Amino acid sequence: MAELVGGAILSAFLPVLFERLASPEFRKFFDGQILQGELEKLNITLNSVNGLLTDAEDKQITKPNVKNWLDHLREAIYEADDLLDEIEYKALKSKLKATSWMEKATGFISKYQIRQRLEAILKRLQHLLDQKDTLGLAEKLSLPPKTPTTSLRNDDDDSEIDSRVRDKDAIIESLLSDSDSLVVMPIWGMGGIGKTTLAQLVYNDTRIEAQFQHRPWIFVSEVFDVTRVTKDILRVVNPESSNYDNLDLLQRQLLKEFSSMERKLLIVLDDFLSDNTRDWYDFLKPFLQVGARKGMIKIVVTTRHESVASLTLTGPVEVRHLNELTDRECWYLLEKHAFVKDDSNAYPQLKALGEKIAKNCRGLPLAAKTIGRLLSAERDVQKWKQISSSDIWDLKNEDINSALRLSYHYLSSLSKRCFAYCALFPKGYEFGKEEVVLLWMAEGFFVQAQGNNSKKEMEEIGNDHFNDLVTRSFFQRSKGSKSHFVMHDLFNDLAKFVSGEFCSRLEGNNSSNIVKRTRHVSYADVDLDSLQKFSGACKDNVLRTFISLKPLERRSTLKRRSTLKTDEVIHGLLQTLGRPLRVLSLSQYQMVDLSDSISKFKLLRYLNLSGASFKSFSTPTKLYFLQILILRECPNLVALPSNMSKLIKLCHLDIRGTKLLEMPPQMGELKKLRKLTDFFLGEQSGSSIKELGKLQELQGELCIWNLQHVEKAKDAAEANLCGKEKLVKLELRWDRDIRASIDPTHEKSVLESLEPHKGLDYLSIYDYGGTRFPDWVGHSSFSCMVSLELTGCGNCSSLPPLGQLPSLEYLTIGFFYKVEVVGREFYGSCTSMKKPFGSLKVLRFSYMRGWREWISCEGAFPVLQELHVRRSNNLERVALPGHLPCLTTLDVGGCQQFAAALQRAPAILRVITADVQLKKLPSGLYSLISYRFEFAMEIMERIGLLPNALEEIVIYDSYSLGSFPLKLFSEVKTLKVGRCGNLDDFFTPEANVNFTSLDSLEIAECRYFVSFPEGGLPASNLTRLSLYDCSSLKSLPQNMRSLLSSLVDLSIMRCPALESFPKDGLPSSLSSLSIGYCPQLEPFPKGCLPEKLESLDVGHDCNKLIAGHMQWDLQTLPSLVKIAIESCDDVEAFPGEMLLPSTLISLVINGFQNLESVDFKGLQDLKNLTVVNCPKLELFLGGVLPSQLESLRIYQCSKLIAHLMHWDLRAVSSLLELTIDGYDGVDMVSFPGKMLLPSTLTSLKLVSLENLKFLDKGLLHLTSLKKLRIAQCYNLQSLPEEGLPSSITSLDIVVCRLLQPKCELGGEYWPLISQIPQVMMD
Repeated sequence: MAELVGGAILSAFLPVLFERLASPEFRKFFDGQILQGELEKLNITLNSVNGLLTDAEDKQITKPNVKNWLDHLREAIYEADDLLDEIEYKALKSKLKATSWMEKATGFISKYQIRQRLEAILKRLQHLLDQKDTLGLAEKLSLPPKTPTTSLRNDDDDSEIDSRVRDKDAIIESLLSDSDSLVVMPIWGMGGIGKTTLAQLVYNDTRIEAQFQHRPWIFVSEVFDVTRVTKDILRVVNPESSNYDNLDLLQRQLLKEFSSMERKLLIVLDDFLSDNTRDWYDFLKPFLQVGARKGMIKIVVTTRHESVASLTLTGPVEVRHLNELTDRECWYLLEKHAFVKDDSNAYPQLKALGEKIAKNCRGLPLAAKTIGRLLSAERDVQKWKQISSSDIWDLKNEDINSALRLSYHYLSSLSKRCFAYCALFPKGYEFGKEEVVLLWMAEGFFVQAQGNNSKKEMEEIGNDHFNDLVTRSFFQRSKGSKSHFVMHDLFNDLAKFVSGEFCSRLEGNNSSNIVKRTRHVSYADVDLDSLQKFSGACKDNVLRTFISLKPLERRSTLKRRSTLKTDEVIHGLLQTLGRPLRVLSLSQYQMVDLSDSISKFKLLRYLNLSGASFKSFSTPTKLYFLQILILRECPNLVALPSNMSKLIKLCHLDIRGTKLLEMPPQMGELKKLRKLTDFFLGEQSGSSIKELGKLQELQGELCIWNLQHVEKAKDAAEANLCGKEKLVKLELRWDRDIRASIDPTHEKSVLESLEPHKGLDYLSIYDYGGTRFPDWVGHSSFSCMVSLELTGCGNCSSLPPLGQLPSLEYLTIGFFYKVEVVGREFYGSCTSMKKPFGSLKVLRFSYMRGWREWISCEGAFPVLQELHVRRSNNLERVALPGHLPCLTTLDVGGCQQFAAALQRAPAILRVITADVQLKKLPSGLYSLISYRFEFAMEIMERIGLLPNALEEIVIYDSYSLGSFPLKLFSEVKTLKVGRCGNLDDFFTPEANVNFTSLDSLEIAECRYFVSFPEGGLPASNLTRLSLYDCSSLKSLPQNMRSLLSSLVDLSIMRCPALESFPKDGLPSSLSSLSIGYCPQLEPFPKGCLPEKLESLDVGHDCNKLIAGHMQWDLQTLPSLVKIAIESCDDVEAFPGEMLLPSTLISLVINGFQNLESVDFKGLQDLKNLTVVNCPKLELFLGGVLPSQLESLRIYQCSKLIAHLMHWDLRAVSSLLELTIDGYDGVDMVSFPGKMLLPSTLTSLKLVSLENLKFLDKGLLHLTSLKKLRIAQCYNLQSLPEEGLPSSITSLDIVVCRLLQPKCELGGEYWPLISQIPQVMMD
């Protein structure tokens, strides 16, 4: 693929420069025409360059010198833009300040210098322009067309992919279903996701072939030629049809053909990219006019644009959005193409690398198949390693790249520039729309549009381009947060590719990626030491952007103490950044003050210091260009700069989460301010509420704090909230904690004067002190209000008429202590045609301690879905409407009076009371958690739920439950019964009963539960059985092997009366068995343990069971990989005559009081070894450990630890983790001392080594060590003079009283550990 877009990005850049050069304000600065000639030359030269960009973009594919030309051109244009910014800055400065004769003389000199720089830029641009003939550049408009697709399949790989089979079957089901109308089903997804392949699978399915008489396949691509497409369809329907070029004749001919069709018609429009509404509906005309036969016509559209999917969707179907394949599915495709003639199992190294490569495909089937083909003739491990560590985009494979290239090519030049900028985002980074649009604005991507006598704000332009990138799948909605977005990894690679060296991400220690032409830098999860190194690498740079994208790892208790270190590093960093900086984000750093360091960035437009520690912030007064200031979540911030009114370009001020005492004076001078999150009123000083009236452009959300400081109601009226029609959300807050007294009449007058505009969507009022609300609260004229919250209005004895709000969907009312009755006044004067609360979905009441009665209004709440009443325990009488058809959630805590309402709620999905939680599951069945089983059954009866509607049952503390009627709950999958002290009978067996739905059964703390019924528990699909603290239980269910044939996990703990296992053994399906605290349990009968057993854990106090360990026959269990055995006092050598399987991977030996030696012979695959509390154990036979061992943990084994101190563990070259816990005293003064450790070690933990005093330089050989934890080493006082291994990223020091003070900030060892990213001390 082409190394795209030097040209595309520049073609978006240049219009902004042209607009600035043409602006009257800009030209006015050059009085006397001193520089007008040079500016005209610059304009002409830039226009000449602009005409060559499309051709240069294409030719850089094969001509590196053209790519180099574009990069040099982009540098020159950046320089021109920097110069124009400086000129504009000087113009703005002269406008704001009175100019003396001295300043005029200085200004003349400055303009002379500007002229020199401008001439140099012109010379450079002209030099580049003169090279166009040599490079063969000319004006060019388009890329070559894409090769058409056909209905034929190259292979059937995808037909075996589970997720695509489900997609195919769902589409076919929709296409074959009867319909009275035309059906158009769009398949939407990003390039390379498999849309065409899926359409081919559907098209060639035998079910489709049998039902559809004609199946034209049309490749559409970027140009939707209605005439051509109609003609192609007509040729398939009737090959002998006339070859008209007239659309009307073609469509009439097509209508005639429809009338004679015997079977259905399926049309596939592949790669449909046009969202032209008129063309689409012109195309559909004949299909919509065929009367009763139009249900016979089905159309499938594949597209990479969400807007096209929305446009074309027709009939009773849904858009089919294709998601990425799983890693397993990608590996299936890659493996099939990479190992055409071989078996991947014969190449274990390649298979492991291939699985890693499949993950890098990030769910794109095209990438998996293409890379598989690339590797099909390659068996060199190094080649596979190279590909596994590369970005797919770096492979320069035309198949993969062209899939995304087409999507990119048809973006507008400005959308291309916006997308390329997102190369700053790390893979997987979640971003919000506002966050990105503000960055684009600050970079100067947009020019405020003019047209139709109105201006389109830059935020609106940015939102349009953001939405364009979403609809074309460049941005995808995050799965974790609906309000955030992510880029697919391949699009992230594309953004990084097209931005080239101009955008760079600082990740880890890669400051070497910053080169001379780099303009934009981001960093994420970078420690202070790396930032210091970056500072040294970035002197004399011309960066425009330096942004933090997410918080650094928090440093626990050291975060506060490391403030001085942070300030030092950040100040040093800012000193290295150049004057052209436009965007600076240092969010989440614990900084004290940066005002002096920031003052030099006169072109700064965006400043984000969120999460900083400073108490006040002094914005440099010369930041005339500053547009966006974000001080969000600065918890100590109490004051903004007093001269803030000079920031006349400021349009966005985010101060959420601060503790400001007041706003600076003259806030009304910030005329361009569009977003102001909060406005704090001071008691005697700062801006008064009247200043808000001057801010006419405010939009979005606004919170006004400390309204108790408003002295006159007319001042509140001058805020003119009713005139701010772009406000969407408004919060009005009083602070009752600092009010000495309340004047209810005055507060009502203030609130009356704060009436907002009628189009407000969200309103919240907190701690209002009036006795009643003004008439505008709840007035029906607020027809757009969707959400309303009234909280802490403790003087009000009644609620306003909120039922009159026609669009209200969410209502929250809390802390109305004086309200005793909620009655007619609450519903308002609604008519029979207009029901009270006609749109309300969620209603919440809380902390209404005086509330005693709720009077209903018939017909109210017709669409109410959720009702929550909490902490209102004095409510005695509840009368809700007779029918609540949409109520799905009733959450009423201890207010049991609401139970009667359930019979009027046929759609109930969730009930929460103090004793019962009932909720509907995705399966359509219910989950029941109950503390009063009888009350739960009563609720179910009220809402008409039968016992067989329950899928999950959890019962606790129900002492009246003596026998559980399991036979009533035929659909239950999960059953947990706990602390039911009188339960003694589980169920009464009946002939031919099989609880086939039961999947998991847990019985805990039921002391009278004696046994399962005679004959056993018939639950053939039970996979998990847990028995805990059933002190009377004597036996397990009979016939377990036959009746519990699916059991996978069996856990038996604290059952002291349990005596034996079933004679016929445990189920053959069992893979995990855990037993503990069962002193009467006899040894396993011969053949009891199944061959599929993978994990066996025999815990404390199982003396009889362990006594027979020699007869367990573990060597016969081929699947066993994990064994944990505890408390075996009579064993001196392990395993002794008890043979262990060679498959063992993990071994835990705990509490063998007389154990003296361990032999690992035959355990060549052992990777994890844990030895605990074996006081006599001194050695491992042969003096060696298994060669594959990765983790060694030794606790409370003083002799063994002392012996290990003289061992050479370097032979265990795979060892990654070592834990040594002395506990009972180990004679170890220095570590590692004579103990030789392998360099592969990544984690080292030293715990409870009471005699340890020194860590010595032997640690420096651990070049891979990442984590070091030292705990309860009370006498440890010294670290190696040479320091710790530089590879360490996490140091944890806990309860080391002598060492800890030396490691704190300013301590003796602080210089040795300050570079470690994460240091934690208690």
